[in-house]
Amino acid sequence: MDLTCENMSPQQSESPGDAEHQTMRVYLRVRPFSKEELSDNEDQECIVVENSQTVTLNAPKGSATMKSSERGIGTSIHKFTFSQIFGPEMSQAELYENTVKSQTSDFLDGKNTLIFSYGVTNAGKTYTIQGTQKEPGILSRVLDGTFHYIQGHQYQDMDMKPFLRNDAQRLDSKQVKQERSAKAALFAAVKEELESPRANGASESSPFPTTSLSSSSLIDNQKESESSQFALWVAYYEIYNECVYDLLQPSLCIRNKKRVSLRVCDDGAGNAYVKGLQWINIQSLSEASKLLHLGNRNRSAAATKMNQSSSRSHSIFTMKLLKIDNDVVESVSEFSLCDLAGSERCNKTKTINERLKEAGNINNSLLILGKCLTALRNNQAERTKSSYIPFRESKLTKLFQTIFCGKGRASMIVNINQCASTYDETLHVMKFSAVAKQVVQVIPERPLESPCLVGGDGKPLRNGASHNQTLNLSDEELLEEEDEADESLLPQNELLSMIENLRTKLLAERKRNLVQEMEIRKEMGDAMLQQLMESEELRTRQIEELKERYQDKLENTFEMYKDAIKEHAYQSAMNNLEDDYVPLDEFLAEQEKVEVLQRKVSELESHSGNVNVASMTDYSVQTQPHKTMEEIENELCKRLYKEKCAVEKMCDDKQQLILSLEKRLLELNDTLQKVREVFLEKSADLEVLQKVADDQSKSFEGLLQGNAEKDKEIASLKEELLKLSQKSPVKSKKKRGLLANIRDAVTPPRTATPIKPLRKTIKTLHK
Repeated sequence: MDLTCENMSPQQSESPGDAEHQTMRVYLRVRPFSKEELSDNEDQECIVVENSQTVTLNAPKGSATMKSSERGIGTSIHKFTFSQIFGPEMSQAELYENTVKSQTSDFLDGKNTLIFSYGVTNAGKTYTIQGTQKEPGILSRVLDGTFHYIQGHQYQDMDMKPFLRNDAQRLDSKQVKQERSAKAALFAAVKEELESPRANGASESSPFPTTSLSSSSLIDNQKESESSQFALWVAYYEIYNECVYDLLQPSLCIRNKKRVSLRVCDDGAGNAYVKGLQWINIQSLSEASKLLHLGNRNRSAAATKMNQSSSRSHSIFTMKLLKIDNDVVESVSEFSLCDLAGSERCNKTKTINERLKEAGNINNSLLILGKCLTALRNNQAERTKSSYIPFRESKLTKLFQTIFCGKGRASMIVNINQCASTYDETLHVMKFSAVAKQVVQVIPERPLESPCLVGGDGKPLRNGASHNQTLNLSDEELLEEEDEADESLLPQNELLSMIENLRTKLLAERKRNLVQEMEIRKEMGDAMLQQLMESEELRTRQIEELKERYQDKLENTFEMYKDAIKEHAYQSAMNNLEDDYVPLDEFLAEQEKVEVLQRKVSELESHSGNVNVASMTDYSVQTQPHKTMEEIENELCKRLYKEKCAVEKMCDDKQQLILSLEKRLLELNDTLQKVREVFLEKSADLEVLQKVADDQSKSFEGLLQGNAEKDKEIASLKEELLKLSQKSPVKSKKKRGLLANIRDAVTPPRTATPIKPLRKTIKTLHK
């Protein structure tokens, strides 16, 4: 059974207003094999591109997906559809023409755009975004198209700068001077970095071309007004371990200094922005190339088992284009290219310590991104019930919440490789992209709101301010403006009553907002509590499963040790038995010797006071005449006592040997008894089998005799038949048909008796 992700139409329906409903564009790019991968037999036809929108994944042998399918869990073949699929032979220019060029046009037309690359590590995401000098990526092509579009209409002054998320700021002369100084210092640091010996190799491989790109990548939009001017500002930052760092800080070139993390704040209208992020005004493609080079040098990267230069952070290159007409900022559009860090499994990348922490943060942020997309899809499918979308659980999703919620267009480029070793991770990426492709975006035909122009102090400017700038003012300022506007038209008592009414309405609105905020917080708390309870229940189940597993392991280990101890005890007993084994003849001979010695000891004890003493006394007197009789007797007693002790010890030893031999004899008798019983049982069974065999042999002999008699009968019958055939006068006739034979058999012969007498005989028989 195939798992097919149905392709929803790119443009489902169009609302009657100025917006259209459109699913997120998701593109797939397949990286070609390298020589090392081909030599390692990674080409097992796991990825099969059927057409420009459909791809099939076949699980290779040894993968977790194939093992699960063999156990009956899931399938081994999956199918996915994309907005467009680009095979290994697709060039960077063709990728740009079919994916990013239309969104670049939207960016130049004043709309917000987000493109992020997603995939496993070593799948070609950074190559797709940045490319090389020979094959530039989509970032350099977007910048080249932008500069081609604003050529001759660039705003040379630097007094108009992006502010917060969607607004603009007018700088005074002092602030403009500071901006120019900061830009000069930054490019000086870049120049020093490029001239250093360790950066020569990196500068040669800059992703930006030295000349302009081909005309296919240029934007052919016509400018609405020749008086309009454009200012392009860029920023380059990364999200590393859930902290935001500016990659365009010159101090980052000194590695011993600690980097300063930036905060992600809210501008009051629900738009998140990075506070303190440095924006640089660029005038040419070469300046953008220098900034990108500096940012890449400061970006967090490390070597893993799967990639020698693996990105350990999400890098975001953001461009903001200010459209200025008569010193008024008409629109501020944003174009962000997000190079997501690759999702990875730590058991394959062999990450430890700091790399393991980085991988955990990367996978966590990608997991939250997937949760947000899933919640968006579910809310759009079930319009009656909306679930909580965890945008604020990650810095990445919080920054792009406005894009996902309709204030711009987002698209995703999925990068995969065809290696069999990373099939399971690739399948996870494909399922993630299938969810993203079903998210419906509300794309406005025009910018949702015109930007607010603020001064150098951050306060809104009244001249040239838009109609919605009063929303950024405080409640007291609103009351003061209302008071000043109507003071000359209404009497004082009516003004006071109006002020009181406005204050009452303001308090009521604040109360309503507080109640709404409390309800939202309560819903969020309930959702978080539900998630905590579910996670706690999951952890409890996991702990119970672990307990059962460990208990089974302990029981198996205990049984193994018991078997080992039994085996060891048995081997030790057999070794001791072999060491103490004495043949029966030797045992009987030793027993006879012991009996003889016991008799001798008894005889010696009975005659020790008479004969032996006298004889030994004579011997001692003869050999030692100078000693007295008492001394001689004492020596004789000592010798006799020693001999007695030696004989007793020998008897004890022999007695122990006798006991051990008797015990061995008892054991042998038991064993012999068991063997005898088994032998008797087997002999009884053998007798039964022998009787059965005799009966069968007798019946077989009877059958043989019967067959012999039948053969004799058959032979005699054959002889009789032969004799009868020889004596028979009937001659052989010619063969005729069946009807002729029947007619001959029915028709009586002519010599037979007449028919009438035959009938008479039949009648007589009936009578």
